[in-house]
Amino acid sequence: QVQLVESGGDLVQAGGSLRLSCAASGLTFSNYAMGWFRQAPGKEREFVATMSRPIGWRTYTTYYGDSVKGRFTISRDNAKNTVYLQMNSLKPEDTAVYYCAADRSISGWGGGKTLDYWGQGTQVTVSS
Repeated sequence: QVQLVESGGDLVQAGGSLRLSCAASGLTFSNYAMGWFRQAPGKEREFVATMSRPIGWRTYTTYYGDSVKGRFTISRDNAKNTVYLQMNSLKPEDTAVYYCAADRSISGWGGGKTLDYWGQGTQVTVSS
């Protein structure tokens, strides 16, 4: 049984930083692209970032949503089966539930394709 468990969500002031974690189990982590989405109240789910499975020695492909480029950084630790999202320069509009996801392919994450697995989400609230 595959499980993705997010953690690290919190209340933070604008301009602050948070690091989210997503611990995966029940799958061969290094075979999956991992990433993050978010959903704010009353809004559609938004693509945040994705990171490919290893494509060489410590070589990955990453993609970011336009609204987080330059502020958020995705990373992964294959030995710990964990993907991270470092969020800096947070803004009130970053307030949302953040979801971790896994898929065998990195293609199409920002295009609404159905991904293989999802976590339950962690709340991030940024106060102004």
